[in-house]
Amino acid sequence: MSGVAGRIFVWMQYILPQHGLSRVVLAATRVRTPWFKNALTRGFLSLFSVDMSEAIETDPYRYGSFNEFFTRTLRPGTRPIDADADAVASPVDGTVSECGAIDKDRLMQAKGRDYTLGELLAEQPWASTFAGGSFATIYLAPFNYHRIHMAVRGTLLDTVYVPGRLFSVNSVTAQHVPRLFARNERVLTLFDTEFGKCALVMVGALNVGSMATVWAGDITPAAGRQVTRISAPELTLEKGAELGRFNMGSTVILLFEPNSVQWHPLLRAGSVVQLGQAIGRRG
Repeated sequence: MSGVAGRIFVWMQYILPQHGLSRVVLAATRVRTPWFKNALTRGFLSLFSVDMSEAIETDPYRYGSFNEFFTRTLRPGTRPIDADADAVASPVDGTVSECGAIDKDRLMQAKGRDYTLGELLAEQPWASTFAGGSFATIYLAPFNYHRIHMAVRGTLLDTVYVPGRLFSVNSVTAQHVPRLFARNERVLTLFDTEFGKCALVMVGALNVGSMATVWAGDITPAAGRQVTRISAPELTLEKGAELGRFNMGSTVILLFEPNSVQWHPLLRAGSVVQLGQAIGRRG
């Protein structure tokens, strides 16, 4: 997308009723009327190439709703999880937007743009834990598998809903919207792991109908637009276990404490990753 076209694309997002549009998407993608949900699926498949051979149900029109098709389950063995106890597994299929070291409390969003841990994590008391640590931001395109899994084995410590805008999270918007990931609606999850503390942030986006975790179900859209701690049971999830899902595409940000993880030397902006592959190792 050219510079002028990109700026127009971003400008339009400022004036669109972001939450209103996303709630329309939420409703439409759950319609179970066959002709309607099949029309949505057919339109999607005309725009994006989707490998249905990886899914348990390979016929896209046999799903009960468009959302069930979009969040389809993969066949066992399709995404093997790296078994090395020292390996960090990619939590999703997607493309790395940025990754590397957290510079004191600052994370890179795109060339020339950054934001702080405090902004991203809504000033949670544990935000400073990750100062000087490591981060990886992974973008899920519409055609990607949209369930999110554990990068390492971990015990859940906290879940926090943070209200915000719903800008698109593609590379064009990341280049033009300051503090994008700290402005959008998001769900923060914190785990205690053998690597130290690990956080996975689910970032909402335009037309993302909702974000869900396996322990709390749909967390967004939330009726109350305020930072909210979500109660959860005592829960330990193995590496590769399902953590949550995006009901439409978005971005995850993975955070580790200082000196706990070293990213794979070939992991960089633009790297395409698949769920389960090793993207780093214990530091």
